This record gives sequence, C-alpha cells and structure tokens, in this order.
Amino acid sequence: MISDGSYIATNKQAWEEAFDLRKEGYGDDVASRLQKEEPFSFFENDVQDVLKGMDFAGKTIGHLCCNNGRELLSLMQSGAARGVGFDIAENIVDQARKITAEANIENCEFVVGNVLDIPDGYHDTFDFIFFTIGALPWIENLDLLFQKVTKLLRPSGILLINEGHPVTNMLAVPGEPDYDQKALDRAVYPYFKYEPWIELIGLEYMTGDSKPLSQPLTSYAHTMGDIVTAIAQSGLRIQSLKEFSYDIGMVTEVYDSGPFPLSYVLLAAKV
Repeated sequence: MISDGSYIATNKQAWEEAFDLRKEGYGDDVASRLQKEEPFSFFENDVQDVLKGMDFAGKTIGHLCCNNGRELLSLMQSGAARGVGFDIAENIVDQARKITAEANIENCEFVVGNVLDIPDGYHDTFDFIFFTIGALPWIENLDLLFQKVTKLLRPSGILLINEGHPVTNMLAVPGEPDYDQKALDRAVYPYFKYEPWIELIGLEYMTGDSKPLSQPLTSYAHTMGDIVTAIAQSGLRIQSLKEFSYDIGMVTEVYDSGPFPLSYVLLAAKV
C-alpha cells in the first residue's frame, strides 16, 4: 500500500504522462465552445439546475482538481468576479491557461499544486468551491481535504460536489471477468474496500485507449458515510444530497436507469 503522501507524487507523474499520451484533439474545442455556448454547458443537467438557482455575480469561485478548467471557465460566464482552479498536473494546467487565453476570459487563473497544500493566502477567499467527477478518489484523507475546503471558504460559502456514487465501486464493467450483461441488477464487489486501487493503465477518457503508464495511479474507494462524515466534521453543514441512476464518469454507463445510484450532487455550506 502506498502511504499517504507518497502516492500524490506518483499520481502527479502518471497524470502528466497520461496527458502527454492524450488522444488527438483532447481539449482543443473547449475555447470555441465557451464562446458559443451558454453558461454551465460543461456541467450535467442536474447540476445546471442547481447552479442556475444561485447568484454568482461578484463572487469568487474555486475548482479543486480542475483538470483543464473547462467547468470553471464555463461557470465564470455567469458573472463571477474571479475564478481559481487548482490541479497537480502541470501540463494539464498549461492547457487550462491556454484555453483561458483563447476564450478571452481575464478573471480566471490556474494554480499548480496538491489541493491539500493550497497556500494560506487563499484561505477565506472563496464564496463557492466545487469538485467534479473523479476528484475525491484521488485523495486518501478526506478529513484533510474538507478541512482545507472549510478554510478556503468565506463564512456562508458553498461547497458543491458532483461525483460518481460510491456504489459504482461494487459494479463490474465491460472487460472485467465478473461482468455479465444479462445481470445488470447484480453487484459483485464489496462496498467496503479498504485497500487502494493501484493501476498502471492510462485514463481512457483522455488517452482514448488502454495505454500503459510508467507510474502507478492510486485511488481510494470512499463510502458515502466517509464523505458525509468528513464534510460534517470539517465545519460544513450539509444542505442536500441528491442521487441519480446515471453514470457521469464513462465507466458504469451500462447500468444507467437501473437499480443502482451511479452519481450524486451534494451541497454544503460553511457555518
């Protein structure tokens, strides 16, 4: 098992390698889409409904584990005063900055670094912070993560999480030995998984196929109880948790509209 801390460095290298192996055109259309499409267009429809009910005028927004920044840049079109994206992969952040320049968005910046180590200068800065699909599994210690979020938020600031549901870790997917297309109402893996996943295959949504990596990708299977408890104990008050029967991570979509929760939207506020 990779100990807390050392896995972050290898994940950074693996992410940067996967981005170097990205499929042709990955991210190239984001700037043009930002200029043509409505605000929030890079979010799921159910998240759009939540965001459209909020007033972002003059607000400061933070996106942790922001990848190439497309969701943050989309949200900045809603009248926010400032946006800051944080990601550990330097080359992905470089693309985020390139997209920002091409889309002529001047009030958004991107910072390279581990989200657990965001400098104190950003504390009490943000009115709204969000995580999108795939962020939480990359962090072993959720207590540290949400304690950092609480420090970053201003009083009454809002946290939004749109993630894959922990139940998806129980489902076999096409290509795995336990996958059975005729038994899509059956979970095959334990919900409580205490050892991390160690993978040496690249991120297919980015690379387009199963390309081997020289560094391991380590991720963690947090339960919903882990997530909710870490948020509540960090000083945030959970406002709502909505679960949906559709996949947002291009992994378990074969189970869409079935009996399992596959994604969720959680809102919490700083007390």
